[in-house]
Amino acid sequence: MRHTTSAGPRTVDMEDGFRPVAPPAWMRWLPFVYVAFVLLLEATLQKEWAVSFFLIVLPAIAAYAFGPVVVAVFTVFSILLEGSLAAISHHLGENHHVTADIATTVVGILSAALAAHRRRQEAHLVHASSVAEALMRALLRPVPHQVGNVLAASLYRPSEAGTMVGGDLFDVRATPAGERAVIGDVRGKGLPAVRTVAALLGSFREAAYEAEDLPAVAARLERGLVREAEEIHDEELFATAVLIEYDSVADRVTVTNHGHVEPVLISCGEVHVLDGPPALPLGLSDLAAADRPAARSHRFARGDVLLLVTDGLVEARDTGGDFYPLVERLRHRFEGRPAPGPADVVNFLNTDLPRHTRDLHDDVAMLAIAPHSRI
Repeated sequence: MRHTTSAGPRTVDMEDGFRPVAPPAWMRWLPFVYVAFVLLLEATLQKEWAVSFFLIVLPAIAAYAFGPVVVAVFTVFSILLEGSLAAISHHLGENHHVTADIATTVVGILSAALAAHRRRQEAHLVHASSVAEALMRALLRPVPHQVGNVLAASLYRPSEAGTMVGGDLFDVRATPAGERAVIGDVRGKGLPAVRTVAALLGSFREAAYEAEDLPAVAARLERGLVREAEEIHDEELFATAVLIEYDSVADRVTVTNHGHVEPVLISCGEVHVLDGPPALPLGLSDLAAADRPAARSHRFARGDVLLLVTDGLVEARDTGGDFYPLVERLRHRFEGRPAPGPADVVNFLNTDLPRHTRDLHDDVAMLAIAPHSRI
């Protein structure tokens, strides 16, 4: 699943539904190429060579890319072509040619059965993947373009292509205390991480409305993650996360960082990393001496964009092994230019990241927010 939500006039980019991967073109053309190869051999080799016997495997070759009906057609075609080649060489009635036709028929029947089984497995995979995608859509609901007093845009791309599941999470909520958001990365990938993602998002969506401040929200997430670790018997379960709270009256944003990638602020044509005293990842509070993580406030006014990402983005490597230079790329694109919107930032990264790396080895999530004009 990959989804982006936009603010302003930009359209929403959403991949709707899971689609099976079609066989590559070369595999679909392979049976025809193989027939041409056999005919070429027939034309060049001596008549003593029973080249038509090579056609016995043609139905099996077709079964890799086509369904049972097409495989049956190739089986009949193979038998007819074998007979034609045998007739040309005046060996049509000989026993070995009759045996070849029987062998082709048997291979064709087995290949058609294999193709039918492959189609059933594909349908099962599509159904299972669609269920997994529906689950992730229920967990990681697309962020609306406006949440309370902020504009927002988000993107999520799991590392396991086609699985539609992953271990990154984000959410934004408009609460009486201000707009609160979270982005996080749980240990692990794929299906084993989905349960932990569900537990964390459930805790956040409840705590965001009830907790008095961000450290209190983090404490609720911590307790929820500890309970989850006890239930699944995983003593090493943890999650990195950044929590933010926006005060629209004071034009301030408060940030707590629990071992996560530092947020990036685009403000007044400049790009800054909002570094600060990080806390231990969620789930590891028993290792910390302090009871509450430190929170730091920053000015966050109209025209600013706050970007939150997971480490799958900054740790994406190019062919030379270099990490994706997030801050440098943002500065190259936005520094000294008019203020972008959240969708502008997310859309840029969504197109720029594939230029840096083709294969992602970790889930990638982005969440960008900006103050909404009250004029």
